[in-house]
Amino acid sequence: MDVEVDGILVAAHELKAPLAVLRQLALSFDEMNDTNEHIRSEMVSVSERAIKQVNDLIKVRRLEDGLFEMEPVAVRAVCDAVTRELNYLFKGERKGLFVRYSNRVKLVTANRDLLYSVVYNFLLNAIHYSSAETRAELVVKDYHGMVQVKIRDYGPALPIDVWREMKRGFVRKPTSIAMRPGSSGLGLFIASRFSRYMHAEVGAVRHRDGTSFYINLPISKQMSMFDYDFYN
Repeated sequence: MDVEVDGILVAAHELKAPLAVLRQLALSFDEMNDTNEHIRSEMVSVSERAIKQVNDLIKVRRLEDGLFEMEPVAVRAVCDAVTRELNYLFKGERKGLFVRYSNRVKLVTANRDLLYSVVYNFLLNAIHYSSAETRAELVVKDYHGMVQVKIRDYGPALPIDVWREMKRGFVRKPTSIAMRPGSSGLGLFIASRFSRYMHAEVGAVRHRDGTSFYINLPISKQMSMFDYDFYN
């Protein structure tokens, strides 16, 4: 593994403990008025999201050990779980999310935890550019013999160099994305590493009015005729 990246992962491991302490301190306050309660709630949610990314970075280091089992995964169930977790952010900030499932194939070959993190990181990025008028979109569909999960936002264009790395399916190291404030290069780094481990295709599409990030997942070999979904 790249020495620079390895150093980032070591630093992430060191950050986990103080982030957990910050979360616990925020939870320990009581008898607060509405304003302070809102601040505490924000502190807890921000620290929890940071801890989740730190945990993902630690998982990146452990990919080399091959500890993450590949298995049949219900892709819609994973997407449902991610949207439930992030629903409070969309509602709290009065932002919109459109979800559409059109895939007939239910099961993909993946690791559930890693796939969850990929969808989570893509959708977390999209929240920054969502509003009641320009909703983020999560679409799951059959795509060239695979199942595609695509998250579309309506933010600034993705820089060419980052797009090229995503097109290659591998973000070499975490980087800031100046043209897209609030967007996490760290999240894209994590998503690309996890996708590569799962033998999935990851990439991005630049639009005139935003960006789509996607992961194409191989269909489970254990799929049978009962794994098809024929309802709309």
